[in-house]
Amino acid sequence: MRTLRLALIQLAVTDDKATNISRAIAFVERAKQRGADVVALPECFNSPYGTAHFSNFAENIPAGETSLALSAAAKINEICIIGGSIPERDGGQLFNTCTVWDSQGKFIGKYRKMHLFDVDIEGKISFKESDTLTAGDELLTFQVKGWKVGLGICHDIRFEELARLYRNLGCQLMIYPGAFEVTVTGPLHWSLLQRSRANDAQLYVAGVSSAKVDGSGFETYGHTQLTDPWGKVLNELEFAEDMIVADIDMTVVDEVRTQIPIFGQRRDDLYETAWIKN
Repeated sequence: MRTLRLALIQLAVTDDKATNISRAIAFVERAKQRGADVVALPECFNSPYGTAHFSNFAENIPAGETSLALSAAAKINEICIIGGSIPERDGGQLFNTCTVWDSQGKFIGKYRKMHLFDVDIEGKISFKESDTLTAGDELLTFQVKGWKVGLGICHDIRFEELARLYRNLGCQLMIYPGAFEVTVTGPLHWSLLQRSRANDAQLYVAGVSSAKVDGSGFETYGHTQLTDPWGKVLNELEFAEDMIVADIDMTVVDEVRTQIPIFGQRRDDLYETAWIKN
């Protein structure tokens, strides 16, 4: 299939898990009504974003209540769901994890955030995910209607190497659920990084943020965005809860890669980016 209809959900996340899940499912239903093939949710869509919340909201995957709700919604609506991310509990460890469900509600797999958000910007923001979370160490790709899709989560988008690994695996689309903060990193870097990764790897990039909720402790920047392989921003939201529904075209991927063939011009005799985990 040459075209794929994406729905990107900018959800207003509260401190009530049941409300977050039900609102997410309502958006899934709306996405299906608008003909979407794939719907993507934001980072930590069932939980407030913050180290103080991760343990309290964490669940088993795929047996937890959020996973069960996503599976049922995917099956009922016959739509592929990229489950943003939720705090995952596995034994004694916590992860920031994205789940993927096919249009029959089957669990395809999960991606655990690989690069944890540990920053200290003087006078602005200090945050350390590694205080509570463990970093993932596996890639995840999946197929939907002839498209190969790769996943990263939020801070992962800063690492060009990750996008290149996914491009090496044949991906035409990257999805990054995110929650960039509103003071510094969101305004300066969120759009820039999406355009950069789209240009670097010559694929579509969807950055799916939660909405800005005033007084929530960690206020996210919003601005969910869809970028094409030329680096052109096709759609962008602002701060409020909303949804993008848009078609992407494989022809554009082919066009860019043929006309600017950088992956055939790399000096592999001098440098390389390769997956080294056994």
